[in-house]
Amino acid sequence: MRTLAVGDIHGCSTAFDCLLDAVQLQPEDKLITLGDYVDKGPNSNEVLNRLLELYQNHQLIPLKGNHEMAMLAARQEGRSQDFWLAIGGKETLESYHKQGNLPSLAHIPDEHWDFIDRHCLDWYETDDHIFVHANLDPDLPLKKQSEHDLFWQKLYPRDPHYSGKTVICGHTSQKDGQPVNLGHQICLDTWACGDGWLSCLDVDTGKLWQTNQKGQVRTTSIDKFCNVPSIIN
Repeated sequence: MRTLAVGDIHGCSTAFDCLLDAVQLQPEDKLITLGDYVDKGPNSNEVLNRLLELYQNHQLIPLKGNHEMAMLAARQEGRSQDFWLAIGGKETLESYHKQGNLPSLAHIPDEHWDFIDRHCLDWYETDDHIFVHANLDPDLPLKKQSEHDLFWQKLYPRDPHYSGKTVICGHTSQKDGQPVNLGHQICLDTWACGDGWLSCLDVDTGKLWQTNQKGQVRTTSIDKFCNVPSIIN
């Protein structure tokens, strides 16, 4: 059984489908997606459809990202959609656009809202790893982490988590397409929605697959990266 972690997809369904083909997902594999499935890229609708299929037929463990949090907030009565639209929600609505109608939240099917709201987790933990979307406070247990740290905090060098577990995260996009490996923390947001790559890490062996919207594939090892994160986003 492999434990595979996937970085921020951001509506890039071509890269995601290519990645699934490249890793040759097996029924016994555990696939952990780190959030930010929607916004910025062109095919958020298709990405959520694919995740639903994986959730129903494989061992998918999906996390929420800050873009899912913003999307859920935009749906609440009395809340403005302006913030969400400004950070990529416009592209998400357009992926659901029906001919002859203005893009609307009403076009997003209930099963997509239900998946994001009820099935996407805030964090996930194994014997050796902690999976979060953005970051965490190294001195606090997972149940006491703030929403800001889990979903919005940029990656910067922090002390290892007191548990001694390796933290796997996304959120802070690396425009050079290279993951960040701090030893105790690894960031897999490699800018799939820009000119970078979508990354998938086998957390036990260190094998890394990367694909992009052009359908290109490359493989390497996370051990080849030892770098300081770029937090310019």
